[in-house]
Amino acid sequence: MKAIVDLFSTDYGLFSIAVIAIVIGMAVWFYRFFAKKIEESERQAKRIEP
Repeated sequence: MKAIVDLFSTDYGLFSIAVIAIVIGMAVWFYRFFAKKIEESERQAKRIEP
């Protein structure tokens, strides 16, 4: 229970939450970015090959 209190009440705990949120946000962004690029690449490959 003390770990949860420290996580939400100390500066290093709040920074840890911020870093975790940023990393999760980056993971979502990279997943969507690469999925979009793969889809565009597949669409272009189908257009080039008869």
